[in-house]
Amino acid sequence: MGTAFAICLVFIGCCSNVVSLELLVREFPGCGNIVTFAQFVFIALEGFIFETNFGRKKPAIPMSNYVIMVTMFFTISVINNYALNFNIAMPLHMIFRSGSLIANMILGIIILKKRYSVSKYLSIALVSAGIFICTIMSARQVNVANEGSEEQGFSALMHWLVGIAMLTFALVMSARMGIFQETLYKKYGKHSKEALFYNHCLPLPGFLLLSTNIYNHAIYFNQSTPVVVPVVGLTMPIMWVYLIINVITQYVCIRGVFILTTECASLTVTLVVTLRKFLSLIFSILYFQNPFTAWHWVGTAVVFLGTLLYTEVWSSVQAALRGPGVKEKKAE
Repeated sequence: MGTAFAICLVFIGCCSNVVSLELLVREFPGCGNIVTFAQFVFIALEGFIFETNFGRKKPAIPMSNYVIMVTMFFTISVINNYALNFNIAMPLHMIFRSGSLIANMILGIIILKKRYSVSKYLSIALVSAGIFICTIMSARQVNVANEGSEEQGFSALMHWLVGIAMLTFALVMSARMGIFQETLYKKYGKHSKEALFYNHCLPLPGFLLLSTNIYNHAIYFNQSTPVVVPVVGLTMPIMWVYLIINVITQYVCIRGVFILTTECASLTVTLVVTLRKFLSLIFSILYFQNPFTAWHWVGTAVVFLGTLLYTEVWSSVQAALRGPGVKEKKAE
């Protein structure tokens, strides 16, 4: 029951979150900072009440370690959302973030001195190839969309490349944070709810650096078309409605993944999250009619094939199918 409930939370919460984010970004491409800020405030407030018991519970992991983790987490969150301001289409944004396996493996080899099987290296090659195909095709679309003059086309391409550089940096930083978390959990034990709270609470002062941008977008949101909120009956600017939906669905998504990690093996979690990303991508393309060529589909298929190969889904399915027979032979 717990596993099925968690999977429902992940699919409903995360997919709805992607839809609400695209609705926000389509109207105001630079609204990433206010979205990130709202998510951080909500999750920090929930954690302060239910996890730390209004600050009375002491952290299990030293605060100095959280400061390092939070610096990385804040940087990743802000850069990922701000990259949408640089002509990055939502489908490409999702595909690019699916490439975290590449960064994880490379940093795992360099920092943790890990060694992997041939199938793992093959899966990473597939993911890299898929992202490369999608990125190149998107670059061509940027050029086609700005054929007015050579100078305009070059300027738009450079603007887009800044966004790609930001996503690449966030990808590597995210992998580094994952390794840092792994070493912390080995030393102090797993405290994911506590980490979730401090990762969202401690960075809040950092948003002062982005206060002008957040304030300006709050004014833009106030000026958006008013709508009547169902059930409540209140009239509210539609952009605030989208933001509230985004914050709530983000929380539901995170909670779903958290429950899933306590109920299932990491392989199952990875598979569920991968399938969720694929569904979000399909919905984004079909519903929002984002430009997506045949090559984009090839790239996407290669990325997800590589991800499934990395998680060894095929061998797990085969083992499950022939499990009873194998056990009987071993018993003999």
